[in-house]
Amino acid sequence: MPKLNDIQIADRLQNKLEDLRNGKEVSARDLRALLTEEQRTMLDSAWQAQQELRKKKRARTREQEQELGWRSKRVIQIEVLEQLLEQANDQMLEVLIELQNKAEVRQARIYLDSYFKSRDFGKTEAEAQSIANNDLTRAGLRRVDNRAVGRITERDRAVWEMESQLRGRQKAEMSAEELEQIELLEAHNRAWANKQKKQKKQK
Repeated sequence: MPKLNDIQIADRLQNKLEDLRNGKEVSARDLRALLTEEQRTMLDSAWQAQQELRKKKRARTREQEQELGWRSKRVIQIEVLEQLLEQANDQMLEVLIELQNKAEVRQARIYLDSYFKSRDFGKTEAEAQSIANNDLTRAGLRRVDNRAVGRITERDRAVWEMESQLRGRQKAEMSAEELEQIELLEAHNRAWANKQKKQKKQK
């Protein structure tokens, strides 16, 4: 199973939280699989504290349970998940920038590796461009030629809009090597665009 990123984990935790709030059964194993070791310890500690409370303060009615602060395991899970999701939301912008950074670098590497490999095998520049863009499509990344392939969903449009907004900020956080990869790809794209313009003018 592919490793989930922080946004996917937060999304799944939100679904688990909604299930718990709605009284649905949530597997402890499935829930714990989405948590880090530290978060699992946090959940265990909250439940352990509740068990200690129950040993010290006995209750005979539901009213007494509420007065003494007794909470069910489901309520403990809800409280912990709410806290974890609040923390995740506070860090969401940084997570998005980091993911966008990685996607940009991965896009540049896949494209350039594919392009130069195709050229080494004797493909024309146009053929190499097409092959490299197809490799980006297979990798689930945006094509350099910005051509829409397949069905574009509202989510795709929203993600692309977010990428556009984050692009300026993320470059400031890239390493020199990562910036070099991006700049090489951008230079390649500019050269190709200029060549296409010249060919159109000559026609």
